Amino acid sequence: MEKLVWKARKGDSAAFIELIKCCEQSMYKTAWVYLKNDQDVADAIQETILTCFEKIHTLRESKYFKTWMIRILINHCNKILKKQNDFYELENVEQGSCDNEMETFEWQEVLLSLEESSRIIVQLYYYEELSIKEIADVLKMNKNTVTTKLSRARKKLRDFL
Repeated sequence: MEKLVWKARKGDSAAFIELIKCCEQSMYKTAWVYLKNDQDVADAIQETILTCFEKIHTLRESKYFKTWMIRILINHCNKILKKQNDFYELENVEQGSCDNEMETFEWQEVLLSLEESSRIIVQLYYYEELSIKEIADVLKMNKNTVTTKLSRARKKLRDFL
């Protein structure tokens, strides 16, 4: 992946497209944890891709592309939530349509059993394979807070399953 990032930073649009294809499922799952609506998820992903394309030259280290991209995605998700909050309460946001694949449905159901702050940590840790430190950096949290929330989420998931 680092080689693709290096090429994309040099202006190779085909390499950038390949990077996005490698990360599209990660982006979808992360955005869904925040937005729970496929239209909003698509908007956040589209804005993230555009921002990444325009700003890839600002990425300092190629090995952090995925972490950098997820941070941008989370920022776009938060902007969408802020706009929604101007119109109605967040508790009234309905869940968007689910993918018909059983695996996606089960994944969403399990994640919904967690409180929102824990959902994103579980998503980033298990599905995006980010370290505790990387999650803390992305979410701008203390490492101990991330560790505690992850531990509590694991216990709740064990009880749920």
